[in-house]
Amino acid sequence: MIDEAVTDNDAWSVWPAPAKLNLMLRVVGRRADGYHELQTVFQFVDRCDRLGFRVRDDGEVRRDGALPGVDAEADLTVRAARALRAATDCSLGVDIRCEKVLPMGGGLGGGSSDAATTLVALNALWGTGLDTEALARLALPLGADVPVFVRGQAAWGEGVGERLTPVELPEPWFLVLVPRCSVSTQAVFTHPRLTRDSKPIKLADFTDGDVVNDCLPVVRDEYPAVADALDWLSQWGEARLTGTGACVFAAFAGRDQALAAWEQRPAGIDGFVARGCNRSPLLDRLADIDTQLSSRHGQA
Repeated sequence: MIDEAVTDNDAWSVWPAPAKLNLMLRVVGRRADGYHELQTVFQFVDRCDRLGFRVRDDGEVRRDGALPGVDAEADLTVRAARALRAATDCSLGVDIRCEKVLPMGGGLGGGSSDAATTLVALNALWGTGLDTEALARLALPLGADVPVFVRGQAAWGEGVGERLTPVELPEPWFLVLVPRCSVSTQAVFTHPRLTRDSKPIKLADFTDGDVVNDCLPVVRDEYPAVADALDWLSQWGEARLTGTGACVFAAFAGRDQALAAWEQRPAGIDGFVARGCNRSPLLDRLADIDTQLSSRHGQA
């Protein structure tokens, strides 16, 4: 049982790792270290991987089960757990199990979200006591998108995406299509035709409708499956690319409208309907655990 995992090391504690959408993405420069300066807007959706954690007393960090194409030592959840142990001198360990729902290489941030959930969950389950700022600093070396998942708030992002300002956005329903291809982020950001000098904008410009994704022209040209998905989805509204893709999305006022469009999809297109969230489901799970821990400590 999930509740028992707070005090029982033989039980699994299950946590969500939600997807994100980049509602816009501008490349406004290139840094001396080769990384790009970006402007973007992150919003979560309630489509999630599910991660299970079972605390160990022997200090070992182990992955329970295989993740196709990802060696255990390279798995971001394992790396995140070890980073937290090292930063806090924690003597505990963990078994980590991942029920993978989000596609890999889709621009939904699945691996980054899994890493963030690992940091937030183990900080609670191990009792290491880091605050959000400390966890976000620990998250950044794992990936530029990991801090936004740790913070758990929709955000305006700058730098490589790590300078975050919380924002309140409409929370529509999204139809997200998952083309049957994997887009290489490195290939997109090194492509000679990528725009790297877009004029920076303000949040107000985004709110007024500037939702350009500078990666879109390159991805559309290089990945026909993405182009086909964008063309089909555009009949229902403004079809956008999240991150470097491959996933594309459109916003709908309600769930029924999004489902109606989804039901008319052509054969061979994968995807899902999900609700936009300004507050990550991860924070709700953390609040539940904190309540359980407080209750247990009050009874001790």
